[in-house]
Amino acid sequence: MAKSNKSWIHRQDKDPYAKKARGSHFRSRAVYKLSEIDKKDRLFRTAQTIIDIGASPGSWSQYASEQLGPQGRVIAVDILPMQPIDKVSFIKGDFTEDQVMRACMAGLAGAQADLVISDIAPNLSGVKTRDQACSMYLAELVLDFADEALKQGGDLLVKLFQGEGTDQYKKELNKRFQKVMVRKPQASRDSSREFYVLARGYQV
Repeated sequence: MAKSNKSWIHRQDKDPYAKKARGSHFRSRAVYKLSEIDKKDRLFRTAQTIIDIGASPGSWSQYASEQLGPQGRVIAVDILPMQPIDKVSFIKGDFTEDQVMRACMAGLAGAQADLVISDIAPNLSGVKTRDQACSMYLAELVLDFADEALKQGGDLLVKLFQGEGTDQYKKELNKRFQKVMVRKPQASRDSSREFYVLARGYQV
């Protein structure tokens, strides 16, 4: 077994959030990032329509669908497969491709989303500048999609990695939303550069 794989397994074994997820019905520890932000900012309401970008294995979609009640809808998209979840429509495909974005819009059936959530991240190469550029490209695609999909007053939660481009990205959010806030959940590892930006009150 490669040293990096051994390190990952060891870290997972020691991680309290990974242990908590294994003892729950949720599919990954990432759910605790979303639930912490939700408890602080009250992201979810009954009967919302939500788009979950970079959804697999599905813990964010699981959590979201449980908050929405019988009238709520979640449309999830990922390049990786995802096992079915009640009240979640899954689109398998590469979000960087126009046809996948169009499929997400078609899933809205002429409606608009109340909330777009994105935990999408690139496959890391280990080259910091390249990885940062790739992550910002994905974040920009998410914002372009939100421009099409969100209703007036809707919200966006997107993962970023601290580095070049993040300050400009937040400026772009401030042009489109009434309020922009940075969140670093406790479930985000201390060693990770990841953080989340919550933009509320879409107004374009």
